[in-house]
Amino acid sequence: MRQDEKQLSLNSQFSTAAENNRQKLALRGLAIYFIVLVPFSIVFETLMIFGNLSWFWALMWTPAAASVVARLSLREGFGDVSFRIGGLRGLKAILFALIFPIIIGLISYGLAWITSAVHFNPQPIPLVAPFIGDSFSPAVIMLFNIIAAVIIVTIFSIRTAAGEEIGWRGYMLTRLIDAGVPGPILVSGMIWGVWHVPLILGGVYLVGPPPIVAAFLWMVMATAFSFVFARLRLETGSVWPAIVLHASWNSLIQVVFDPASKGPGAALWVGESGIFVTLIMVIAAIIVTRGSWAMRKFPETH
Repeated sequence: MRQDEKQLSLNSQFSTAAENNRQKLALRGLAIYFIVLVPFSIVFETLMIFGNLSWFWALMWTPAAASVVARLSLREGFGDVSFRIGGLRGLKAILFALIFPIIIGLISYGLAWITSAVHFNPQPIPLVAPFIGDSFSPAVIMLFNIIAAVIIVTIFSIRTAAGEEIGWRGYMLTRLIDAGVPGPILVSGMIWGVWHVPLILGGVYLVGPPPIVAAFLWMVMATAFSFVFARLRLETGSVWPAIVLHASWNSLIQVVFDPASKGPGAALWVGESGIFVTLIMVIAAIIVTRGSWAMRKFPETH
């Protein structure tokens, strides 16, 4: 065998060994992550279902806490979370994260309003109520609510959204990829969705439709939504776009669009498990995630 052929063979062996080691490390990390995540989530969700909703904060920070335990146990460090924004690419992704829920909300809830599935009846949220006069139209009130939610409410929502995203997209997603799990984004979305299901079936989250129906629609919506989260996380190498998207979604959908939609069947048509929202999210996810992706664990330095 010639010298260059020997070198190629050695390089191939080293590459294969490195890949195997990365997969093993990722699998060990995932095992530790779920060993922490599952029992603590069960405890906190049970407490919430039986009436103590103050455990909401602890539950939302459980994915982040599980990732910290996994990182410390395996001495992985925290560099790939990553808390750097990543220059212009990261800033564009954050801007998209702020706008995306508005687009989804206007289309899905707009369809519900136009078809009279629900009634459009926005009321000023507390932040804008002092500035709203009696002569303001519903459309203007809605506009003020959206602006306040994007600029102010999202900042407060980051406090809880970060607890989920540091764990889900900051750790679990990348480890599923490194471990060679088939369809890692799909799997991550299903895990994220299932994590919420006990609260739905327990009657403390997405209340309104029959719990089984709400849980099914939520799983479809969450799984589709996870592809949008994944693209922002992987293409920027930063966890911040995912955190901002999660925070802005909660702020706009839960604080602005949901309260503006009235009617006896509103929860079936709109909301995070609403038929219109689920349908539009699936379409949006297909559009947003089309084409080839760059896979970055870290933001670019320039």
